[in-house]
Amino acid sequence: MLCISYQPDEKTCVQFTVKLMYFLLSALGLVACVLAVAFAAHHYLQMTKFTCDTILASCQCKLDTADPLGRTFVYQDAADCGSLTSMLNLYLLLQMVLNLIAALVCLSACFVMWKHRYQVFYVGARFYPLTATEGQQQKV
Repeated sequence: MLCISYQPDEKTCVQFTVKLMYFLLSALGLVACVLAVAFAAHHYLQMTKFTCDTILASCQCKLDTADPLGRTFVYQDAADCGSLTSMLNLYLLLQMVLNLIAALVCLSACFVMWKHRYQVFYVGARFYPLTATEGQQQKV
């Protein structure tokens, strides 16, 4: 579909399609990982403000205890609210770190593809060694 306009050979068309899909999937992965980091960070900040009480073998956490219409999070079969919230905080921090690493990997993949395609400059400069050739040596 993209390769029809200038009639390349089949190998060139497949290579272009693979590179395009690689870049698009890396960009999509980058967006997904950044959203996952933001989502986990939002919930981590909410959990730091929770007030939790153990009621009938369940842990009930509220964001604002003074608000009667405030949202209540109920964790069934959780006897110890302190260990539950600390474990959830640890899991959210781990999720943020791992998604941040994945986002950096996706960003580096996008950067490599972009640089390979658009940041190649040919200046025509050649490197010549500083030593003189055999015919141009000076006699001292």
